[in-house]
Amino acid sequence: MFGGRLRKHGCHEWSPHWILFLFFTGLLALASADEAYIGLPLGKLNTYANQVTGQVYAVDEYTLLIRDFFYDGLGQDTFFWAGSTVRPSNIGFIVPDEEGRTNRLQRYVNADVTLKLPDNRKLESIKWLAVWDLRENKNLADVYIPEGLEPPSPQMISEMSRNSHGVKSDGVMVMDSKTITILNLFYDGNDTDVFFSVGIGPQPTPHGTKIPDERGYLNALTPYTGKDVTLILRGKMTVDDIDWLSIYNFRTSENYGSTVIPDRLNIPPSLIHIIERESPLPNCEQLHRDLRMSWEIFGPAITFELSGQIGEDEYMAMGISGSETSSQMIGADVAVSYMDGLLGTTADYNISGKFPCTNVLGRNAGVCSDDKVGGVPNGYQIHTYVRNEGITTITFRRNLLNTEDSGDKVFKQEGDTYFVWAVGKYNSYKEPTYHRLVLRGDLKLNLGRKPGEKNCEPFIRPKTKSAAKSWGPLRIRDPQVTTFTVRVGVPGGMKGYSGITGHSSPGMAWYVNGLLSPELYLRRNRRYTFVIEGGNDPNNARFYHPFYITDDSHGGYAKYSEEERKNKKVYAGVEFDRRGRPHPSAAGRLCAWVHNTSHRYSVDDYPTYPKFRKSLKLQCSEGEPSILNWTPNASVPELLYYQSYAQRDMGWKIFIVDEIINAAPSSVPIYWTTSVVCVFIAFFYSKIRRTLS
Repeated sequence: MFGGRLRKHGCHEWSPHWILFLFFTGLLALASADEAYIGLPLGKLNTYANQVTGQVYAVDEYTLLIRDFFYDGLGQDTFFWAGSTVRPSNIGFIVPDEEGRTNRLQRYVNADVTLKLPDNRKLESIKWLAVWDLRENKNLADVYIPEGLEPPSPQMISEMSRNSHGVKSDGVMVMDSKTITILNLFYDGNDTDVFFSVGIGPQPTPHGTKIPDERGYLNALTPYTGKDVTLILRGKMTVDDIDWLSIYNFRTSENYGSTVIPDRLNIPPSLIHIIERESPLPNCEQLHRDLRMSWEIFGPAITFELSGQIGEDEYMAMGISGSETSSQMIGADVAVSYMDGLLGTTADYNISGKFPCTNVLGRNAGVCSDDKVGGVPNGYQIHTYVRNEGITTITFRRNLLNTEDSGDKVFKQEGDTYFVWAVGKYNSYKEPTYHRLVLRGDLKLNLGRKPGEKNCEPFIRPKTKSAAKSWGPLRIRDPQVTTFTVRVGVPGGMKGYSGITGHSSPGMAWYVNGLLSPELYLRRNRRYTFVIEGGNDPNNARFYHPFYITDDSHGGYAKYSEEERKNKKVYAGVEFDRRGRPHPSAAGRLCAWVHNTSHRYSVDDYPTYPKFRKSLKLQCSEGEPSILNWTPNASVPELLYYQSYAQRDMGWKIFIVDEIINAAPSSVPIYWTTSVVCVFIAFFYSKIRRTLS
């Protein structure tokens, strides 16, 4: 059978143009049924010089792939070259190489080269692609684009059937051989054990395969209210392997809504890179699309392998839940693994609060290593560690029973154990900070199950991955604003605090006049008032955040030793007693911006900061704010930071200037009314205090 794509129920339907093209040129090679779909074959490069060879495919309307491309690199001034003349000539344009550059071509040895036409040109606008030497005006190799070519493109199929639980959509788009987008999806989320499922056959069945949601989670679905949802099929699976996509309840065997995946769709091949990483350990569970755990019990010990598609500055953590009946972070006993340069590290941690380890009132609380809460420094022994192709893999071992640490939980050899896991960044002090990914729902595993049960898939990664664009920088740069209301709130992920500042978040951030960690512009020798509502109860370590101003970009003055404090200067918010001991002076009652719903949406759902802010609500405890008045004098540096006394990395920059230039319209006016209210509050409380005194 001729053609590049072999469907499970038949072959591709060719147009008359293609039949003539195949018959007269004979350029298409016989394809194996087991061969992965990489695009529509256009033929082999015609070789004229410099040993140029390769097979050319149309990937989509704008993209070509040269498979097994060979070029000796000895041309004088050689480029990928395309044009619309009858045959290759010097009338054409340079096609950037696989890295998007237009440099002279170097040597290639059997490489797969993906080329995107520049300036949004489409394949239908050209008649040939060549490897061309501009200096010698010489054609080294070429391939012709057949007339009437219909390159692969995303295809719209039917919408989801509306069976129950409010499932509906505006249609389903098959983007490529591994990617499906459900347009404007609705689902009420009012049931358990409901997943995206795919399978073969005329209709959805319990024998379908669960696939991760748009964020890579394999947990039961949460509500959708008119969102475009992009799903990537697991491992090596493609749309050739499935007949339907469903929102399916595996507990009741009920199909809430589904669509049929047609045959013979002329879609692009997937550009997702599949990374095979099979563990030598006999048991494996996929915790998330980007994280999996393998293990083996042998003798008195258990060996774990954590493998994750994570950043170079990220940790992966897993451990026994703090509850015996559900997956609960508080009280959990976890192993935190990461690469420290070229070395792998796994440390034993105890979780008593959802914030980095903090010493309050003489005791440590939060996510603390065992040695900081009276335990053995580390009960885990590292075996192997490696980072390759963006995958970090760390293998470590621990005794099952005798760990010499009364705080360690026991890994049971029989029955089920509830687990927790998380992925996030570690800060400059190698402390785990607020997670980027975390377990949703419950995870129950039988560690003593029969060896050989591997429920894991290869890792997948798009060849081009765009980073989330931050909402910042946010600024308050208004010469009329001299009062700032400072509160705590949720950090907003990579679009929020981390994206704005480049720092890891401890799970809370400062909000100033309603803006998330804005840059403040203050004028020298002008008096400013800060209305602080960061929490004044030291017993509540998560929400105890006295405010202070410093030259330290990380903050957390309470976390530093006496020696370390010598290099950190404080300008406001901290008082020192006769012995030089620091005491925070600006805390105030707690007011926090928190999520307005029990379902925590991804920050990707909010393209702008105002839309994110509208999803939050303000919760305040009883009490009064703390008022901090400060005048930056001539000796104050040009750059300072507002921070939390108790926790690192919550605030951002203060620019001290001689004259303030008005901000751009988008920086402050949205919250102008908030600023007016803040001025009134500050005036009101100041007047009361003067009266009482």
